[in-house]
Amino acid sequence: MNAKPEIRTPANPDSASTAPGKAAPAAMPSGYVLEDQIGHLIRRAHQRHTALFMAMIGDAQVTPTQYAALVKLYEAGELSQNHLGRLTAMDPATIQGVIRRLTGRKLISHRPDKNDKRRRCLSLTAAGRDLVARLLANGPKVSQATLDPLSPAEQQQVVDLLKRMG
Repeated sequence: MNAKPEIRTPANPDSASTAPGKAAPAAMPSGYVLEDQIGHLIRRAHQRHTALFMAMIGDAQVTPTQYAALVKLYEAGELSQNHLGRLTAMDPATIQGVIRRLTGRKLISHRPDKNDKRRRCLSLTAAGRDLVARLLANGPKVSQATLDPLSPAEQQQVVDLLKRMG
């Protein structure tokens, strides 16, 4: 049974009592329920996916954003930091932090671009390639675990809809 929580408003004095010194609950827009809002639902789904990812990916130090960067470098061989950020949908500050942490773990290396000294070319180290090769088997398992509560048709529909939204 999915009972909706009662919306407490000052117009419904029996629904809540106000302690001395505390503000009365604010009136909510008619029909507004936080738990039904798309942003809240996406955040909760993301939290669930991240927990599954961290438990299942195979390296407790690799975050989902780091994994995305490692996989793209594995596919491409070498990319500029800017291009890697675009391919993984990360803003410059985020990709910079990801690169700093992966470099610190000696999973990626960088060199100046021959044509533009301001640009850094990134590639996986041998340790990075070995790690990605091992983790790639777990990526689809994480995705499947994330989608497990849904039927196969619903799983495909969610993936298709999220692609359209992204």
